[in-house]
Amino acid sequence: MFSIEIIHCERPVAQPKAVMLDFDGTISVIRAGWHPVLIELFLKHLRATPQGKLLSEIELEQIAKNNIELNIGKQPIYQFYSLVQVIQKLGGISSDAEDYLNEYYQSLFEIVRQRHEQLQNGLDPQELLVSGTLVLLEMLRRRGLKLYLVSGTEEEFLRQDVQLLCLQDYFDGGIYGGQKDPATFSKAMIVAKILEENNLTGAELIGFGDGHTETYEVKKVGGFAIGVASNETARQGIDLWKREQLIRAGADWIIPDYTDVEQIESKLFQK
Repeated sequence: MFSIEIIHCERPVAQPKAVMLDFDGTISVIRAGWHPVLIELFLKHLRATPQGKLLSEIELEQIAKNNIELNIGKQPIYQFYSLVQVIQKLGGISSDAEDYLNEYYQSLFEIVRQRHEQLQNGLDPQELLVSGTLVLLEMLRRRGLKLYLVSGTEEEFLRQDVQLLCLQDYFDGGIYGGQKDPATFSKAMIVAKILEENNLTGAELIGFGDGHTETYEVKKVGGFAIGVASNETARQGIDLWKREQLIRAGADWIIPDYTDVEQIESKLFQK
């Protein structure tokens, strides 16, 4: 049975006017499996360091997860800036962060390529969406909210995914993804842009996200943050690791997906 876990506020304090939605894990599961790929890449390089050779697999995995957690929701390059620092801290000689990023993409893109081919060959896009996504988007649009899609995934790849999932018409506020120069994009920048161009207070913004970064940035301006602890593998139920990170980031609600949009709507919008 669908349920909303209320962590902080039961409902927004102001009538919502704009919504910022994260993409991977919040709407799309095209990149489901990225987390194990990233952890294994970290472990591969940490095992090879002088100090890493002396640590247990459990200790190495904890180091990897702790560093990955700090950068979830940011552009992927930040994960590898972190990896460079950890390798050096463990006495190793690192490559450039861009080299690790390319290695990651090579592993991840094989998974993504297969899912793109399935969509191009006629797979129903809803098979690669978090449950209830289309009903949620329709409800938010019917309510007159301006919708923004924001992702750390590079914008070129983000737009390709959005097109294949037939979602491009929902985001009248815009679609914003990572840039080649990471200094020119962040979710904090997009939050500020949303508030400025619509002349909104933070309390009039809702955020949906499955990661720390977007949740934290929405809460930082006084918005209402809905943590989507989606289980991307099982496609149902809560991912407990995500739930923990979302609560740490300040999420007001935790939900597994959007299988009961009526319940979400009734709590978000005061009669």
